[in-house]
Amino acid sequence: MSEQQQGDFARGFDAAASGTLDPMAAMAMSQLTESCPFKSVFALGAGFALGGVFGMFMSSMDMSSQAEFEKYGKMSTRDQIKHTFRDMGSRSYSSAKNFAVVGAVFAGTECVIETYRAKNDIYNGISAGCLTGAALAAKAGPYAMGTGCVGFAAFSAAIDYYMRHG
Repeated sequence: MSEQQQGDFARGFDAAASGTLDPMAAMAMSQLTESCPFKSVFALGAGFALGGVFGMFMSSMDMSSQAEFEKYGKMSTRDQIKHTFRDMGSRSYSSAKNFAVVGAVFAGTECVIETYRAKNDIYNGISAGCLTGAALAAKAGPYAMGTGCVGFAAFSAAIDYYMRHG
C-alpha cells in the first residue's frame, strides 16, 4: 500500500466515525478488508479468541480420574487453585492455537478459491473445507487426510447451507 493509500485509509476511520467518508478512503478500506491476507489474519485472531474461551470452558468440565482427586486431596487449597489455573491456562492456550490455525487456513483457502473462481457459492466452502481438513491431517497419513477432507467438507457444506438458506 502506498503512502497516499495509507493516508487515505487512516483518514477513512476518522471520516467513518464522523459520517463523511471520502470515496477513496472507503475504497482503500474495502480493498484491505476484502483481501485474502486480511481475512486470514482476522480468522486467526478470532479463532485464537474463540479457542481460548472454548478451551477454558472445556477444562472446567474435565472429569479427572480418581488418582487426580486423591492428588488434589493432599494439596493445600492454594496449591489446588494454582494447579487448576495453570491447567486451565495451558488447555486454553492449546485450544486457542488450534482454533487459530484452523480458522486462518480455512479462511485463506476459501478466499483464494473464491478469487480464482470469481464466484461466491457453496462449492468454495466445500473445497476449502476439504483442503483444510487434508492439510491439517497431513502428518497422520493419506487415510487421515481423506477422512479430514470429507469431514471438513461436510461440516463446511452444512454450515454454508444453513447460512444461505436459514
